[in-house]
Amino acid sequence: MALVNLSNMLKDAREKKYAVGAFDVSNHDMAMAVIEEAEKLKSPVILMGLTVDLEGDKLEYWIEGLKSMAEKSDVPVCIHLDHATDVEFIKKCIDSGFSSVMFDGSTLPLEENIEITKEITDYAHKFDVTVEAELGHVGDGIVGNSETGVKKEKGAEFDNPDDFLTDPSQMTYFIESTNVDCLAVAVGTAHGVYVHKPKIHFDRLEQLNSLSTVPMVMHGGSGTPDELIKKSVNLGICKLNIFSEMLSAYYSAMKKQLNETENMAIWPCTANKKPLEALKEIVKQKIILLGSENKA
Repeated sequence: MALVNLSNMLKDAREKKYAVGAFDVSNHDMAMAVIEEAEKLKSPVILMGLTVDLEGDKLEYWIEGLKSMAEKSDVPVCIHLDHATDVEFIKKCIDSGFSSVMFDGSTLPLEENIEITKEITDYAHKFDVTVEAELGHVGDGIVGNSETGVKKEKGAEFDNPDDFLTDPSQMTYFIESTNVDCLAVAVGTAHGVYVHKPKIHFDRLEQLNSLSTVPMVMHGGSGTPDELIKKSVNLGICKLNIFSEMLSAYYSAMKKQLNETENMAIWPCTANKKPLEALKEIVKQKIILLGSENKA
């Protein structure tokens, strides 16, 4: 098929009450593994890049490889910039060929978040690129975890997700003011690895879904129990972000592989085989859990 943005992909998901898996992929091997699994399951898929993996010349190499993969894929592929905060870098990614971007202004005051988000949507929509924003703040599961690359304001503490839930009274105003295409909401999940089992505020999620005119996104999909994810999808979540579970599976398999290997002059393709299979198993599980199988 072809490279697509989030509009039609998430519109169909919202109408049919399933969600599309959004997987951070730091390199081409990870990206190919995710696409291969999505093709097996006939599922649309979202490949995401993080700023830390794209800085400098790496952006050009990363995006050109993923665009080629998307064009050759048998399923719809969206290439999405995840958790970016620098406006000029976001515009550079749009110019480079991303089909979707996220501006994360969740640590900013509301009006500043709106102002910058609108600047990005005005620019992105000229190129048929979709924009995700965040209202409320999805923090980190582990104190000091910087997985998203979003810097905290001095003195700000986001270790208790309940302290920064999305305010329903702000939702309509935010969406209408920014013309954003989808919205990440804070309802109790956290990025990274959980210290405690998350508590999803389903009453809040249901209220947000009744107000939102755009598809909603859940961050912190790794480690969230399956039954909580299923209920969240039923209440309007259309995109689920996953990264930490993929990394845990990949590096656990890599550790086992290397511990069992006497000769460390092992070819990368050999060393990566089982770790990538473990990563693909996580992708498979999430696609089936989200109900996007056979939706391509």
